[in-house]
Amino acid sequence: MAFSAVVLCSCNDLEQPPTNQYTDANFWTPERAEYLVNMAYSQMYSADRMWRDEALGDNLCRTRGQDGDELSIRKGAALPTLGIFANEWRDLYSGIKTCHVFLDNVDGQDIEESVKEGLKAQVRFIRAYIYLRLTCFYGDVPFFTSDISLDESNTISRAPRAEVISFIHKEMQEIIPILPTKEQATPGRITKAAAAMLDARAYLYDSDWSNVESICRRIMSGEYGNYALFPSYDGLFAVENEYNEEVILDRGYLEKAVTWSCDLQDKVTYSVGSRTPNELPIQSLVDNYLMLSGYTIDEPGSDFDPEDPYANRDPRMDATVIYDGYAWNEKVKNWYFSTFYNIEHVVFDGGYYQAKNPDAVVTDVWKEEGNSFNRTGYGTRKYHAPQAALDWNSGLNIIMMRYADVLLMCAEAAVEQNKMNASVWDETIRPIRERAGFTSAKALEFPAGGNLRQIVRNERRSELAVEGLRYFDILRWKAGSEYLNGTVRGAGFTTWTDTYRFNEQRDYLWPVPQNQINLNANLGQNPGW
Repeated sequence: MAFSAVVLCSCNDLEQPPTNQYTDANFWTPERAEYLVNMAYSQMYSADRMWRDEALGDNLCRTRGQDGDELSIRKGAALPTLGIFANEWRDLYSGIKTCHVFLDNVDGQDIEESVKEGLKAQVRFIRAYIYLRLTCFYGDVPFFTSDISLDESNTISRAPRAEVISFIHKEMQEIIPILPTKEQATPGRITKAAAAMLDARAYLYDSDWSNVESICRRIMSGEYGNYALFPSYDGLFAVENEYNEEVILDRGYLEKAVTWSCDLQDKVTYSVGSRTPNELPIQSLVDNYLMLSGYTIDEPGSDFDPEDPYANRDPRMDATVIYDGYAWNEKVKNWYFSTFYNIEHVVFDGGYYQAKNPDAVVTDVWKEEGNSFNRTGYGTRKYHAPQAALDWNSGLNIIMMRYADVLLMCAEAAVEQNKMNASVWDETIRPIRERAGFTSAKALEFPAGGNLRQIVRNERRSELAVEGLRYFDILRWKAGSEYLNGTVRGAGFTTWTDTYRFNEQRDYLWPVPQNQINLNANLGQNPGW
């Protein structure tokens, strides 16, 4: 959105600006200022971005040709001309443009001062959030804090990443006193805790463990509002529980009105009506989930049964992954029988698919069908919320920040500072596992002598899978070769495999998009690209 004065072809001083066009002089009202803030919110994050982020890591894969950019990156075949690199850069800088247009113009407008300062603080958060995402992908990036001209954009150089990160920390400390607590805020709006968590996340990506721990403990103490784990892990992602006590920030949607641009039908399995399964969990994610006994699946003494591999597992697996034999009407609250048109339990009647027997146990059955079969044998359960019968649009909010992540960051910081003990464990990991449904001592008690770093990293994966964070965790751990290199597989009854390739000298950063370098040679290129 651009706001530039209209050039009038008249010398008459009495000529008035046209009333059907916005100019810098006539645009600004409190309502339109709020509209621009809402536009910035929509540019900060989206369901599309979350699903794309997941496909970059090792939880989900995309296998359909038209969604192949993420797959090209994972297979080591990406070039600087790849569309995802250019589109992400364009979209993020479009969001920064919106923030700067607002911040550069709002001070001179007739808006109540307290309202104005609150809106400015929200937009400063959004700008910082976008800059953090830019640095995670591209490292050094063009950095500016007010709107720039087209000529400037074609000559600007990239600023060091450290300069951008320092700015983010400074901004968060300045806006936290201005922002409301959760209890004071309108649901879905940026709060003190969200700013504190963004500050902690920026420190996390720099492995600054002392600051991560300090900020997380301030959030845990209630300094920025009262947060807690929602009692039900599965229920955390249900429409009826949006804005619950665990959510610190989410990307708001609205059923029937403001829905995802991507379709739920691509993420489930044929037995429940998928047209071409695409966002597919891979076996390594399933293998990550513990047994209810607290054992890993390959640990000596484990009760894992290869003949019944999904039994007695971490309940978070059932809330995240659809597998062969998945009992839909036992595991999914308010599920829609009428969407399940590829199974024998439904009949078409009166324009809708109806259950023959509402009490029947309807299970997922893996089916291989031509070139569009479910390659990995799995589907994605988390965020599954059809709006109604045969309606695969979703108006479910996407959670960007939640309290469980605060506990996990605090636990990781303790491990990395050699401060993890039974007391810290009981503050952080134990309540997460209790909420998940574990009761065994092995799962809940402090694992003295265990590989604490790996335990916490695995816990992070199980808790936060399909929430868009895994790829960034792998990058900050400098663990690309461990998780993003080698053969990936689906369920044991499938024949599908693929090969991921990760270049340690190149792939921790994306390339600067080639189309941007064509416009501005001063940008330079990242190593190896």
